[in-house]
Amino acid sequence: MNPAMLSVPDALKRAGDNQTIGKILLQLGKLTPEDAERVSHYQKECGLRFGEAAQSLGLVSEADVRMGLARQFDYPYLEPGEGAYPIELVAAYQPFSPQVEVMRSVRSELLLRWFDAGHKSLAVAGIDSGDGTSFFMANLGLVFSQMGKRTLLIDANLRSARLHQIFGLHARQGLSDLLVGRAGIESIARVDSFSNLYVLTAGTTPPNPQELISHPSFGKVQENVASRFDVTLIDTSAFAVGADALQVAAKVGGVLLLIRKDKTALAQVDAIGKKLAHIGVPVVGSVLVNF
Repeated sequence: MNPAMLSVPDALKRAGDNQTIGKILLQLGKLTPEDAERVSHYQKECGLRFGEAAQSLGLVSEADVRMGLARQFDYPYLEPGEGAYPIELVAAYQPFSPQVEVMRSVRSELLLRWFDAGHKSLAVAGIDSGDGTSFFMANLGLVFSQMGKRTLLIDANLRSARLHQIFGLHARQGLSDLLVGRAGIESIARVDSFSNLYVLTAGTTPPNPQELISHPSFGKVQENVASRFDVTLIDTSAFAVGADALQVAAKVGGVLLLIRKDKTALAQVDAIGKKLAHIGVPVVGSVLVNF
């Protein structure tokens, strides 16, 4: 048969046990049917796996093979330019980088210390404004979702919301609207490209953020999402801004602190730790960020 006339299914059958990765590379446009035929012959001659053979022939890059394997093992991430998310969402675009490996370590610690112990929600808060809490939490939520956890990110920073910008969810009703009864749970949006990741944006900017956070309906929102998600991470305004973060931490029952290297004073951390201890809220962990 003329290789140019080889069908995609036939090309994949020639790939033997590796037909899944071959099919994925074809679907991604990394290989043509003719390429798949060449790879099939070469892998038989050299005893290589399909991806290794394709890379050895110079038909795909190491990044292409990683992408194919990620799709094969249901580990979603994006190539540069896909999704139109900001580059700071490194867990989406650079999942094998040292920075994201640190995120996975934080994820493991939180599973052991918090979520595997039966807790469903955790507040994430920085000390000062500009500490990068929203981007950190967005990446952390993404790595939770990549391991198959049904993950919800809630933007409870009603003063300076960011999650809607990070995930391109503009002009949506969100948490503030739920708290005053103007919206329902349908305001939660699934993030395109990541089937296990969901976001509840801050919603309409209110004139009374602290009063809304303190409202009993906040607890009802938590109860409503508890049975729907494995992990819920809640973004807050910085502790230095006002009492919002303390209110959120108290309602959630635990907090992950972000400490910015060479910027956050230890005295600030100690003072916040004492405030949290006074209201009986544990600091589940602290992360030193450097940017």
